Amino acid sequence: MIAVLKNTATKEQIDNLVGWFEDQGLKVNESKGDYCTVIGLIGDTTKIDIEMLQGLDIIDSVTRVSEPFKKANRKFHPEDTVIDCGGVLIGGGNFAVMAGPCSVESREQIIETAKAVKDAGATMLRGGAFKPRTSPYDFQGLKEKGIELLLEAKAVTGLPIVTEIMNEEHIPLFADIDVIQVGARNMQNFELLKALGKTNKPILLKRGLSATMKELLMSAEYIMSEGNENVILCERGIRTYETYTRNTFDLSAIPMLHELTHLPVVADPSHATGRRSLIRPMSMAATACGADALEIEVHPNPSKAFSDGAQSLTPDMFKEVMEQINKVRGIL
Repeated sequence: MIAVLKNTATKEQIDNLVGWFEDQGLKVNESKGDYCTVIGLIGDTTKIDIEMLQGLDIIDSVTRVSEPFKKANRKFHPEDTVIDCGGVLIGGGNFAVMAGPCSVESREQIIETAKAVKDAGATMLRGGAFKPRTSPYDFQGLKEKGIELLLEAKAVTGLPIVTEIMNEEHIPLFADIDVIQVGARNMQNFELLKALGKTNKPILLKRGLSATMKELLMSAEYIMSEGNENVILCERGIRTYETYTRNTFDLSAIPMLHELTHLPVVADPSHATGRRSLIRPMSMAATACGADALEIEVHPNPSKAFSDGAQSLTPDMFKEVMEQINKVRGIL
C-alpha cells in the first residue's frame, strides 16, 4: 500500500502517522520528494481502512500495490535513485561508462587497458577477477590476485572498480571494490543476494539468461529487503532461439524497467550480442533508450584474450564508440 501525503504535512504529523503504521505491524518506507512525501507500507495491509486514511487531512491519495516487489517499485519511490559509485554518480540523469577486459590477465594488461579507456572517456573500470565459465577447463580468473591488480589500476588511473563476485565467502575480499557485480548466473543465488544486502556496497545486478523483468526486480528486492538499497540493474541480453548473436539484446527492458522501478538501469551490449561489430550500434541504441550507464568490454589485444575476445573492442574501437555515444547523448 502507498500513501501520498500533501506537501502541507508537518514533520510531527508524518511522524505520528508513521508510528501508527508501525503499531499495526507494518514496515514503513518513507520517500521524501521535492513536492510530496510518499509512504510505502510493507506487510499485511488488509486490515487498513483506505477510506479512513483518505479522510485524514494530510493524505492526498492511497493506493494498494499488487506487484510483489515493494522497495524497488517506482510507486514507492517516484524519483530516480542516484547511486554514488566511488565518486561516479549513476541514475537521475547521470551517465557512466564502465569499460575494461572480461578477465584480468596480468598487471600490464589491466593497467594498459585502464589508461586507454580513461583517455577515451570511460568513467569506471570493469574487469573480472573471479570468472564463472561454462566449461570447468576455461580460464577461471586470477581471483584474489586479480582484485589486487584492479586496485592497482585504480590507484594509477583513479577509475572506480566494478568486478564480479561468485561466493558470499569472498565478500571480505571486496572491501575496497567500488561496485560489486552479480552475474547473470547468480541473479537468483538468493543466499548471496541476502548477504550482499547486509553490506552498503553498490550492487550491479545482471539479468539472468532467461529471467523476466519481474524476476530481476524480485532479485533486487532480496538485496534491498536486507537494508542495502544501492542496487543497479543490468540488461545484458536473454536467451532466445536466435543463434547469430550470443544473446538477444532486450532493448525494450531499459524503458520498461524505468517505468517499473526507480533504480538505475545499465546496458551491457558486449554480453548481449557477443559480436564486436555490433557493440557500436547497440551502445548507441541503448543510450537512446535511456540507459543510465553502459558496460563495455575492452582488451588491448582481443585475439589473445583469455576470455570473450570475440566481443571485446580494441582501445581505438572503444574510442570511436565513445564518440558515437556522446553524439547520441548530445541529441538527447
